[in-house]
Formats: sequence, structure tokens, C-alpha cells
Amino acid sequence: MFSKSLFKENLRIALSSIHSNLLRTNLTVFIIAFGIMALVGILTAIDSIKGSINNEFRSMGANTFTIVNRDSRVRIGGRVERYKNIEFREAMKFKEVFQFPALVSVSSTASGIATVKYKSAKTNPNITVVGSDENYLISSGYAIKNGRNFSVNDLISNAHVVIIGSGLVKDIFIEGEDPLDKNIRIGNGRYKVIGILEEKGSSFGSAGDKLCILPITSVRQYFSRPNMNFVISVLPNDSKLFKAAINEAEGIFRVIRKLRSFEKNNFSIESSDNLSNLLIKNIRYVTLAATIIGIITLFGAAIGLMNIMLVSVTERTREIGIRKAIGAKSSIIRRQFLYESILIGQLGGFFGIILGILIGNVVSLITNGKFIIPWAWILGGVVLCFMVGLVSGLFPAIKASKLDPIISLRYE
Repeated sequence: MFSKSLFKENLRIALSSIHSNLLRTNLTVFIIAFGIMALVGILTAIDSIKGSINNEFRSMGANTFTIVNRDSRVRIGGRVERYKNIEFREAMKFKEVFQFPALVSVSSTASGIATVKYKSAKTNPNITVVGSDENYLISSGYAIKNGRNFSVNDLISNAHVVIIGSGLVKDIFIEGEDPLDKNIRIGNGRYKVIGILEEKGSSFGSAGDKLCILPITSVRQYFSRPNMNFVISVLPNDSKLFKAAINEAEGIFRVIRKLRSFEKNNFSIESSDNLSNLLIKNIRYVTLAATIIGIITLFGAAIGLMNIMLVSVTERTREIGIRKAIGAKSSIIRRQFLYESILIGQLGGFFGIILGILIGNVVSLITNGKFIIPWAWILGGVVLCFMVGLVSGLFPAIKASKLDPIISLRYE
């Protein structure tokens, strides 16, 4: 029958035994803590990375999907199948024909290694230049901080105007200088700054804040190259119509590409959800690897803890004999050693959880994520450490409880 005073006495004896064998106890606590730290730390970091991935893709344009060209060379059996890029004519035809309640934009990456100059200031050749229409900023999740977006007249007249990212402003303009209406040089052309984008930060597949956006007609004229590729972005007016919009867009672009009913798509439709889910799915392998590492470490810790408890039983054989001689039952002796084993496991779990949360949130800060307290993993860590302590201490506790008091008293 459970006794509160007996529980306190067994707990006091367990703490006394732990204190008298600090070196061995500390080593075992460290091994357990390392295993829990690996589990909680890596899994907390993965949760943070998942959140960061979702946020980054949302920032690229919520509820937006894009029609892009497939890989130019795909090996099918023994032959190589070639897919052509999306042409400007095809993109503009789609924008004209697609009557679904949605915003359609056409864009193309003109360069990823451009150099931008203003007076004597000059950037490194790492500026991305994008050609776009008047809908690109909305469909891509950008917002104008100062100035204006492209007008239809800018596109029709091939106007030499540009919208620049806030990172580029810091590189070529003096602090406090207003970039609007200033002329900058991009490659060999001069363009008037008409807009400045709000800070967005770098995201997957994004140029971040160091980019220039030009009218797509101007890019076609001054950055033209063979097989120039264009991207069609579609933002449905209602997120509930997202899948319907994808199906409608696929059907229309198949018609534009003159594909027959039995032919496969020679283009791809991508959405931020699909891409983020693909990355998160791949992260599952990292989660599995982290779990296996943690379990292996905890298995080693369990063996070490069991070894310590067996040594403790051997060293305290005479003490066990004395306790039995004065009336201690086998169940009391068994509980005493189980309490000690479980207590060591919980100490390891406590330090492992603290270290795991700290390490996981360091990764979260690096990935611009939020501070996370993984309650599920904390609870899981506590349960795991309890199981490690219970399993590791069960055999030594049973062995101690079965010692003969007469033989134990004579043990040297």
C-alpha cells in the first residue's frame, strides 16, 4: 500500500545515493541529456524550418500558381524529349484568353548578374533584373513603399522606367537621398526610378530586396536573347477557386500549345503550396534520422544506467542486508532502486530538454522563425526518460530485492 512517508524516505535515500556517486551519475545524466537534446533540438529546429518555409512561400504570392516550362531535356526510355520554353506570344495569348476571375501576370528573368550604377556608386554583378507587366507586383507578393507601379502606357511605349528593391537603394544611394525620379544605369541602359519596393527579404527562388523590375516590353527589346523564357502567374480572386483556376488554366494552355488529348503536358503548373509541401516532405527524412539518432543514444544511455544500478546494488549489498534485517520488505528495496534509476533518467531529460529548446530556437532565429516551445516534444522527452529509467532500473531493483539478508550481511 502506498505511503507518503515511505515515498519520501525512498526518495531521500535515492538522492543520497546519487550524491555519493556523482561522477558516474553525471556521466549517465549527460548521455541521457545528449539523446534528448538531439531529439528535442533537431525536431524543434525542423518545426521552425517548416514554419519558415511556409511563410517564405506565402510571401512569394499567396494563392498564386505559375505556368512554367518543363525541363528542356527529359530522358524517356532510350530517347531524349525536348520541351520548348514558354514564348511571349503564348504568354500574352493566355493572358488574353483566360477569362477566369483572376489576376494574370507575365514575367521573365532578364539577368541574375546585372550591375547597377548611380553616379559614382556601383553594385556587384549580382543584381536580378526582372521584366514584368502591371500585375506582377500583386501576384508575386511585392508591395510599393514609395512611388508607383507600371502603367499600361509604360508597357506600350517601352518606357525606360524601373522599380527597385530596398536593398538596392542602400547600395547605390546616399542615406536620406530620395531615389524617386533618379536615373540609374542597368547594363547599357538608363532608367528612371518610379517605385521602391517594401523590404521582403530573401526567400526560396526569390531575388530578395536586390532586384530591378523593368517593363516586360523593355526587357524584350534590350535584354533579348534566343529562346527567351516567360512565366505566367495567376492569382484567383477567391482562394476557394484555386483548384478550379488551375484546371481552367491547364486546359487553356494546352489549347494554346495545340496539344492533342492523348499528349502529356509539355509545361508545368506550380504553386507555393506544392513546393513547400515537397520540401517539408523531404524534411521528414531528417526528422526520421534525428529520431533514430536520439533513440540509439537513449538506448546506450539505458545500458549505461543499468550498469550503474547493478554496480550500485553490488556496492550496497551489505546496506540492503541491514535494511532487510530490520524489517524492510522486498517491495520497499525494489522501489528504492527504481526511484533512483527514474530520478537519474528525469535529471537527464530535464537538462536535455532545456538544451534542446535552446539549440532548436537558435536555428529558428537563424531562419527568421519565431521562438518555439515544443510542448509535444517536451512531453515526449519526459515520457522517454521515464521509460529509460524504469527499464534500466527494473532488473537491478529486482536483483536487489531478492538478495538474501543473511548472505548480504556477511558481504565484504
